[in-house]
Amino acid sequence: MNVRAGQPAQASDLIDVPALVQAYYDLVPDVTIPEQRVVFGTSGHRGSAFDRAFNDTHIAAITQAIVEYRAGQGITGPLFIGRDTHALSRPAETTALEVLEANGVNALTDEFDDYVPTPALSHAIIAYNAAGHDDRADGIVVTPSHNPPRDGGFKYNPPHGGPADSDATTWIANRANEIIAGGNREVKRAEPSGVGTYDFRGHYVADLENIIDVEAIKRAGVRIGADPLGGASVHYWSAIAERYGLDLTVVNPEVDPAWGFMTLDWDGKIRMDPSSASVMASVLTHKDEYDIVTGNDADADRHGIVTPDGGLMNPNHYLAVAIQYLYQNRPGWAADAAVGKTLVSSTMIDRVVQSLGRRLWEVPVGFKWFVPGLVDGSVAFGGEESAGASFLRKDGTAWTTDKDGILLALLASEIIAVTGKSPSVLYAELTEKYGSPVYERIDAAATKAQKAALAGLDGEAITADTLAGEPITAKLSVAPGNGAPVGGVKVVTEHAWFAARPSGTEDVYKIYAESFLGLEHLKQVQAEAKTIVDAALGS
Repeated sequence: MNVRAGQPAQASDLIDVPALVQAYYDLVPDVTIPEQRVVFGTSGHRGSAFDRAFNDTHIAAITQAIVEYRAGQGITGPLFIGRDTHALSRPAETTALEVLEANGVNALTDEFDDYVPTPALSHAIIAYNAAGHDDRADGIVVTPSHNPPRDGGFKYNPPHGGPADSDATTWIANRANEIIAGGNREVKRAEPSGVGTYDFRGHYVADLENIIDVEAIKRAGVRIGADPLGGASVHYWSAIAERYGLDLTVVNPEVDPAWGFMTLDWDGKIRMDPSSASVMASVLTHKDEYDIVTGNDADADRHGIVTPDGGLMNPNHYLAVAIQYLYQNRPGWAADAAVGKTLVSSTMIDRVVQSLGRRLWEVPVGFKWFVPGLVDGSVAFGGEESAGASFLRKDGTAWTTDKDGILLALLASEIIAVTGKSPSVLYAELTEKYGSPVYERIDAAATKAQKAALAGLDGEAITADTLAGEPITAKLSVAPGNGAPVGGVKVVTEHAWFAARPSGTEDVYKIYAESFLGLEHLKQVQAEAKTIVDAALGS
């Protein structure tokens, strides 16, 4: 933990925004250098213009590759495109529009030239494709999500509205790198003078009454404080307050591409992660002024929930409460609709799901795995341990197939309005029934070779038969819900588990661990987890 974690940013912490934007246009990547290639992670291509990892050359090539990909898939409808508040997002959006215009793609930008949260773009794609058009729409979100201000991000969402799967992103990335290697000569560009518009904010806000009980929130007079953390949701919250007559205050409406008003994250960096207590330090100062205070990251796909009695809720805790509440208060959902969770989310969710008599659908890390279930209604809720989730409308149809931090933040107010209790009080009640787990994620050093070995590790390669004094009951290398590789391994006992996955950006692997037997037992699980994994990797 950095000594300045949770403290206000200083001038020395801030990026030079003009220099960053200039670097976007001036610096040209060399794709023979791995760090300068187009690489799609779980949420698109990300990097900094300063590092020649996110530049005009990249975005032009990626967009040209997307044009070719969608043509190959027979996608001929409009392409919705939106950006967040990062400094590189506007330049990247402009580059993309030039390429889309030259290729004859009907691109639709925000009607008011406003920022577009990721869930609002997903909502737009789903709404268009559900309206019976002869063609299909897709979209691009220009955002690096909660990443630091120096970064840019570029994500493709196909017609299902959610994050593209690895088949699509691998093709797009390979084609983009091929185009860059050829000097971008295959890229078509033109002045984007014929670009259409779409009212992302208006359509999203007007539809909220079909998924959230806003009338209950209004009747109960729930006092809401919403902090966009300088992100794309800033004007959405004021629009929600106005349309539905809610007692809702935007506690910080400031937008600054350097994020000079932020408090520093655990490592001393500016980062917009609403699940981090260090990032949310300034938001926490408002916890006694409202019944609920919420935070969102830069593209509003993540949520942070602050209550007067509990402070900032652990994301796992809130997901468990949200699941318990929703499956008891959404009679329009199918009786057999499952609960989706990632492999590294809390076992508290498993126990809640079992008590509800519902089916648990456990998948690898990445929200893309929830998309098919949300589309066909077989999964009513999908949530990640990193404070990202979405769920179905009241009638059981798809709302978004990407994470929706605005939605989950509003749900906290509905929960208070209907139950008369805060989400943190409700979580305490869950622990009285099912136990009180301790959860933590740590990092362990690993070489690139070891990370590659871990990504392909078979659970049967784990030779240990006990973990922290308990018999091991499962050694998983594929997810129980869909049989997809987890890119690592998960080891389970009756009262604890750990999962190990390689980092995509650093020479470490991540150890997620949880114990229902207390902090000391968790520490034992973590220590043995490292020994078990290192032995399996031949360290």
